[in-house]
Amino acid sequence: MRTRLLPLLIVLLAGVLLALGVPLAVITAGVEQQKVVIDRIDDAARFASLAQFVTDRSGAGASGGDEDERRATLAAELARYHDLYGIRAGVFHRDRTPMAAAPRGWPVARDGKGAQAFKEALAGHRSHDPDQIWPWDDTGRIPVASPVIRDGDVVAVVVTDSPTGQLRDRILRGWLLIAAGECAAMLAAVAAAFRLTGWVLRPVRVLDAASHDIATGRMKSRVAATAGPPELRRLACSFNEMADHVEDVLEQQRAFVADASHQLRNPLSALLLRIELLALELPEGNAEIASVRAEGKRLARVLDDLLGLALAEHAAADLQLTDIAALAAERVGSWRPLADDKGVHLTYEGHAAVTGWADPVALSSALDAVVDNALKFTPPGGPVTVAVTSRGNGVRITVADSGPGLTDDELARIGDRFWRSGRHQNVSGSGLGLSISRALLAAGGATLRFAPQVPHGLQVRVTVPRDAPHGG
Repeated sequence: MRTRLLPLLIVLLAGVLLALGVPLAVITAGVEQQKVVIDRIDDAARFASLAQFVTDRSGAGASGGDEDERRATLAAELARYHDLYGIRAGVFHRDRTPMAAAPRGWPVARDGKGAQAFKEALAGHRSHDPDQIWPWDDTGRIPVASPVIRDGDVVAVVVTDSPTGQLRDRILRGWLLIAAGECAAMLAAVAAAFRLTGWVLRPVRVLDAASHDIATGRMKSRVAATAGPPELRRLACSFNEMADHVEDVLEQQRAFVADASHQLRNPLSALLLRIELLALELPEGNAEIASVRAEGKRLARVLDDLLGLALAEHAAADLQLTDIAALAAERVGSWRPLADDKGVHLTYEGHAAVTGWADPVALSSALDAVVDNALKFTPPGGPVTVAVTSRGNGVRITVADSGPGLTDDELARIGDRFWRSGRHQNVSGSGLGLSISRALLAAGGATLRFAPQVPHGLQVRVTVPRDAPHGG
């Protein structure tokens, strides 16, 4: 779930950071350019104040010597300004002829942004702010024009024309700082999102594991309702209450089955004894007595299996490091006389020694039920093979017979309590043997699976864990 939730949070965080970072970058560029424009306005105002003392070209109002000195002072200031900052500057009469300019002979533009700024200054206004300069705009310049006013009239215009290299560098550095800040914020946000999703999803994973434990028969599994959001803590409490209730119900059911099976055994035993006494008074080979005796024995077998199932579901497994291969070979040896009587070839294949963690008694009982089931359905002359192999973290015991096998629908139901195939009702059994085997194996963490055998027959696969159980 984290792999789906975390990318969504990252995309949302990236969108928020971009929504904040792009306007901030635009504002940063505007602030940097505004600083340049303000500096140029101040410079133009200073040159305008000097130009006010330079008379017009007719020389009226001042002696020739003073006029030349003031003009020379203005020209020197403009030249020094250009040499120091690399900014072109000049004072121009209304007809665009230069009063003084640096570099010498620099004309005012007659079109473009510079010409527009000159016209605005002639009207007695400071020129409007130029268009925004961006780091990739290496051809742009910043023209600023300011009027020179004497006796209430615009007599000249101060024009500055600034290069944008340093401005673009400052804007780019500001953007790099913003990008670095965005990256740092993104990394911090991702780390926070990772911890947040972990905090939220950790109780979900615990709930999932506990649900799987209960689904596989480990009814003691519970969840600590101390972590995560309040809603998940309440869910954990509800889950624990549900698990307690389910465990109580199952315990009551097991107790009822065990008690009922145990209580019915005594009257059934007495009934079978009376049937045997009654048979002594009847002719030998009476069909009705034989039928009643067979049904009574079948009922006794069902009660024994019910009691065995109740005990298997209730008993805790005594897990030990067990030689699975040796145990399987020993059970094959125990069943071989019966297989020989039926004409079935019962063989063992696989490793001589493979260890796994299992309850030896429970595993032996489960194997007995599986081998007994295979011998029942294998015709005389057919093979039954018990093989032990090591597969990753488990040890697999495969019991393969050559009987009629099962259909896909029957494979889905095999192992259910009291279920028997409609094609095999004539074979003795209660329909509880494989259910008991599954319960015995599940208590120790082992599994029981069924698959078709090629070309015909059934495979029963018992998988025992090789690793020690937690806390073992």
